[in-house]
Amino acid sequence: MAILFSPPLPSPWRFKWALLLLSLVLPLTLSACAAERVTPPLGCAVATTPCLSGTAKVALQTSRGEVILGLDGKAAPLTAGNFVDLVKRGVYDGTVFHRVVREPMPFVVQGGDPISADSKVAPSDYGTGSYIDPTTREARLIPLEIGLKSEVRPRYGQPLTTPGITRELRLSHERGALAMARSGDANSASAQFYVALEALPELDGRYAVFGRVTKGMDVIDRIQQGDKILRATVIEGGTLVKGEP
Repeated sequence: MAILFSPPLPSPWRFKWALLLLSLVLPLTLSACAAERVTPPLGCAVATTPCLSGTAKVALQTSRGEVILGLDGKAAPLTAGNFVDLVKRGVYDGTVFHRVVREPMPFVVQGGDPISADSKVAPSDYGTGSYIDPTTREARLIPLEIGLKSEVRPRYGQPLTTPGITRELRLSHERGALAMARSGDANSASAQFYVALEALPELDGRYAVFGRVTKGMDVIDRIQQGDKILRATVIEGGTLVKGEP
């Protein structure tokens, strides 16, 4: 599995950041081909998954209380559309928050692994699953999607690591940011997501932010590893389309 690289940081924070960044990528064991390959066209125009037109609000009923998520279909139509589609399918109901990292500094609350809703799956395996499409019986994977303020359509498939990229992004890793977890392969996101507990500029341009917590951040702050999403529901917006919104 590829390891996430980050710019040098002053000691001792450099070592601490390395541990935190590894904690985000290590739980996912999605396979990736080591050989170089030509990247096919990516984005809503060619996606087999639906894209979000406009915005959406999603309510997460958790074992600690309710969290409201605001999704941005303009900045991240494919990523937000995938999330809304999975919510409507009931994929997140009963899933576990399998990774909560608050030490040595606040990092993320991560959940949404479909296999964590299966009582027969060992907790040690949480974080290794993807959404399996019932039609194809294959894992649904979506490409990395990064929207820039200066561009109409998002970019797909490759991390953006230009210094100062945070200032150019439509959506960045501020506290409460909602983003997709993935393996070392930039195009391996599926169902797992995380909420940033603090601003995480080291992840900007590398992971797809597609919304934020608009209500209930205090609930996120109380979530412990092993807590559950009892139910996820679209409560506003959520119009899904095939092709460009």
